[in-house]
Amino acid sequence: MKKISALFFLAFLALSFLNAQDRISGPTPIRSRYYEVYAAEGLGKPISDELESRFDVYNRLFRFDPIRLSVPLRVRVFYDKAEYDAYITARLGSTRPGAVYLHYNQADRRELIIHQNSPEKDRMLPHQAFIQYLRAFIPYPPAWMREGFSIYFNTLKYARSGSNAGELTYEENLSWLETVKSRADNLPSLESILLADLMGTPDNFQSFSWALVSFFLNGGNSDYFRTLVECIMMLSPNATAAENSLAVKRRIDLWTKEDTFEADCKSYFKARKTFAELIAEGEAAYNAKEKVEAELSFLAALIQRPSHYAPYYYLGLLAYEDKNYEAAEQYYRSSLDYGADKALVSYALGINAASAGKSADAVSYLRQAAVVSPERYKARADRLIERLVK
Repeated sequence: MKKISALFFLAFLALSFLNAQDRISGPTPIRSRYYEVYAAEGLGKPISDELESRFDVYNRLFRFDPIRLSVPLRVRVFYDKAEYDAYITARLGSTRPGAVYLHYNQADRRELIIHQNSPEKDRMLPHQAFIQYLRAFIPYPPAWMREGFSIYFNTLKYARSGSNAGELTYEENLSWLETVKSRADNLPSLESILLADLMGTPDNFQSFSWALVSFFLNGGNSDYFRTLVECIMMLSPNATAAENSLAVKRRIDLWTKEDTFEADCKSYFKARKTFAELIAEGEAAYNAKEKVEAELSFLAALIQRPSHYAPYYYLGLLAYEDKNYEAAEQYYRSSLDYGADKALVSYALGINAASAGKSADAVSYLRQAAVVSPERYKARADRLIERLVK
């Protein structure tokens, strides 16, 4: 009996030591409004600045009262992969790439762990940072809300350097759109998504969680958006995930017929076009000389993915055909900024400049196209240059 008691005592000491290490190990933290960041000297503030900015964006929607935070949101930053892996493995049994949020019942043990030098960090940090934010206020939210919103905010990008350093930009995360569209006629029931914490998660649960969030936020129906806000208000920090899920389900049922909701959701996703669909529609309209339809498609593609070169290039072609050479140049230059074929766009800029009467600029662009891709453009560029310099 004494041996067993001694073993329990040793186990208790080990656990207490691990908890103490969680609390005190690492460098002196950087404290900000809501975060406590453990990082190498001088590097904690940039991370806390980014997380504070993300927190503000999240809270514009959720509107949780920060006074409810009993402790700061802790963040621990590792620079060495072996140390990061060892720390995560000791707590989860295996490591996770880039970043991971560790949740415990005790608020002062919860922490976001970041592997600063990992190529996965930029992909995983936005996802895990949102989960840390949400679970700081609602420790056990409904699974669809946790997963759906973490995906929704995954493309919230923070500029860490350059002229726009410190700014956040958002490009809607549509990575699951094609999957959901392919299932639009066979979506799982609303109940199975809302009550996944009780019923088990259906196949492709992440995609359908994102779909539900996207529909609530972007469906264009103010009643559904109001329902989402009310669902957020129904969440309790003292409830289990199952209890929170049931509370949300009851609130939705109070004002919404499930069959109507599901029909509206299906219609919403059937109407939404993927980026590839919008570009293809625009190309078809452009080739058919239907300029207005082409422009509308390319503008819709630009709104959907403002960091992709294709919409800018095609809008440049349309502006050139309308003899709006200044706008065409701006669109072409933007396409280059986002990775367009440099030879192709340089040649287009040369033609545009020549048509605008800017011979010197035209020659410069054409020579650039010839240098970048001589097999495609040297002969054509040389002929045009010869005409321009006469």
